[in-house]
Amino acid sequence: IFIFFYFQILFKSTVNKIVTFRMGRIFLEHMGGVKMYSCAQCYTNLTNRKELISTRFTGATGRAFLFNRVVNLTYSEVQDRVMLTGRHMVRDVSCKNCSTKLGWIYEFATEETQRYKEGKVILERALVSESDGFEDHVTGD
Repeated sequence: IFIFFYFQILFKSTVNKIVTFRMGRIFLEHMGGVKMYSCAQCYTNLTNRKELISTRFTGATGRAFLFNRVVNLTYSEVQDRVMLTGRHMVRDVSCKNCSTKLGWIYEFATEETQRYKEGKVILERALVSESDGFEDHVTGD
């Protein structure tokens, strides 16, 4: 107990957050693609342009993007939220590598017109970075 307490005090940051250490290996996926989206905090790859459905969403920090598939996330417990488009059951999503909250995933929409969002992920623009990826070149033999 003393050692844990000592390390908590020793590793407090300037904004009074405690640095936590994880044991074990974190396994990350990389989707590839021409345009990449990554966590703005630690640059862990999240998704690519092919998975982008819409840029016309709004999150807590402003503009947000709707994606079909995103990797390297952890998920919170399901929460019931009333949004501009109706009532939804959602989970917050965070970066698997650094635990920064990045957005949410729609689990269920009560409005029939909003059901297309189910299983889709919102990433807030201010919390992700865009970068150029690479093209897949297939050569014929």
